[in-house]
Amino acid sequence: MIIGWIGLGNMGVPMASNLLSTGYAVRVWNRSPEKAAPLVALGAKQTESLAQLVDECDVLFTMVSDDEAVKAIYTGTDGLLSARVSGKLAIDMSTIAPETSRFLAEQSKKAGLRFLDAPVSGSVGPAKEAQLVIMVGGEKADYDVAKPMLDKLGKAAVYLGSHGAGTSAKLAINLLLGITVQGVAETLLFARSLGIDTEQMLEIISQSAVETPLIRGKAASILADDFPAAFALKHMAKDLRLAREAGVATPLAESAQATYRHALEEGLGELDLMAILRHLKGATPTSK
Repeated sequence: MIIGWIGLGNMGVPMASNLLSTGYAVRVWNRSPEKAAPLVALGAKQTESLAQLVDECDVLFTMVSDDEAVKAIYTGTDGLLSARVSGKLAIDMSTIAPETSRFLAEQSKKAGLRFLDAPVSGSVGPAKEAQLVIMVGGEKADYDVAKPMLDKLGKAAVYLGSHGAGTSAKLAINLLLGITVQGVAETLLFARSLGIDTEQMLEIISQSAVETPLIRGKAASILADDFPAAFALKHMAKDLRLAREAGVATPLAESAQATYRHALEEGLGELDLMAILRHLKGATPTSK
C-alpha cells in the first residue's frame, strides 16, 4: 500500500515521518514544495502535482490549516477530485467545521473517493512520538482499512460514527483545551496579584487534583515567558470560532472565544496558545 501525504506543516511532517519509519511507502505533495525536503531525506518521494500523487497512491492523507485550504485541496482547480480518485481512500486530518467534512464526503462520493474525517488531539510533541488521539467519522468499513495506519500515528483512533463526527469531537476537545489554558493563565495571574510566585503556584498545581500533562508541559514556557508555537494561538481562535458557529454558546465557551479573539487581534496568533497568559496579563487590572 502506498500512502500520499498532502500538507507538510508542523504536524504533517512528523506524522508522515512516523509512517515512513514504520515501513510504509510515502509520496508527498505540498503547496510550498521546499517543505518536503525533510521527508524526502527520509525516503519519501515528492510528486510534482496532486494528480501524480493520486495516480501513485492508494490512500491519501490531508492535513492543512483550515476549511478554505482543505476545500481548495479537494475541490479547487486541479484539486484531488479532478484526478482519477475512484476506489481510493482519503483521510482528512485537518481541524475544520463538521459541515465542511460532510461537504467533502459528499463531493468525494460523487467522484468515487471514499472519505474519512480524522482530526487529531495533540500538538507537535505527541505527533513526533505517535501519541495523538485520532477521532474518526465516516463509513466503518473505511475506518477498518485506515486503522492500521492510524495506529502508527497515535495512541488511540476512535471511531465515532458518520461523516462529521470526527470533526465534531475535535471541536469539543479543543473547546476544553482552550478553556483549560485560559483557566491556568487566570489562576497564575490571580495568584501573582496576591503575592504568590508563579513557580511556586505551578508546583502547587503539580501536586493537586487538577494537575495535567498539559500544565506540566507548559510550565517551562510560562516561567520563561517564551511561547514558541506547539499549537498556535491563531488555530485555537479558529477552532473556538468554529465551535461557536456549530452552535456552542455556553458561558465558558463564549468567554474563551472572545478572549482568544482579542489575543489574536493583539498580534499573538503566531505564538503558542499559552501566550493567552501574555494577553490576560495586560488585560487584567489586578495583575502585577
